[in-house]
Amino acid sequence: MDSGFYAACTGLMSRMDALDTIANNLANSTTAGFQASQNVFSEVLASTDNTELSVINQDVNDYGVLSGTRLDTSQGSLQKTGNELDLAIEGPGYFAVKTQGGEMYTRSGQFRVSASGLLVTAGGDPVLGPKGPIQILGEPLSISSDGTISVSGAVAGQLKLVTFPPSTPLQSVGSGYLSAPPKSAVPAPGATVQQGMLESSNVNPVTNTVAMITAQREVETMRHVLTMFDTDMNKIAVQDIPHVS
Repeated sequence: MDSGFYAACTGLMSRMDALDTIANNLANSTTAGFQASQNVFSEVLASTDNTELSVINQDVNDYGVLSGTRLDTSQGSLQKTGNELDLAIEGPGYFAVKTQGGEMYTRSGQFRVSASGLLVTAGGDPVLGPKGPIQILGEPLSISSDGTISVSGAVAGQLKLVTFPPSTPLQSVGSGYLSAPPKSAVPAPGATVQQGMLESSNVNPVTNTVAMITAQREVETMRHVLTMFDTDMNKIAVQDIPHVS
């Protein structure tokens, strides 16, 4: 397969994947605690033996191929809500949540108390403390900066606040949740809890809209290049057919 044709094919597929990532960011721009994903591109082709790539191949290669995504862990702005069960984490860290798929992690602190008295997420998943789900019975309720939960002045539990080593591969699994390799979570000593506040998404709508427009243009460029290759290959095929006298 012509290397330029391969580069254009992979470039087109990577831009389609990039568009999916950007669209997901924009769809969650108002989701509390959502952390944006950033597309990471690398070269499609590499010169070997100091041989320069052809002009068209180099032009295609300059666009790169999507080699993956990385999580933007920058802090979103904190918004005051006044709701005693709205919690925001200031600094690096995540709330731990028990789901059907196992322990997951989130920055969204939009919590409530279930009918059975458990502290749960907006979707009904139990929020975890160091010893498991947290039971809250009674009022008034206060939550200190270290995540200690008190009801009528008595300690009812403590939030499990975790973080991860820099190289940990966190994966977005939807609903504002992240999954991580087993036993990779460690305590987050630098995280403080703010009661009555929510962290906004860290998605920049303007930046992502511009990125979407750019990716859409690049998709059209790749499609045009593929059309050119297709036309050239058809011409070569016709020329190579033996003439019958």
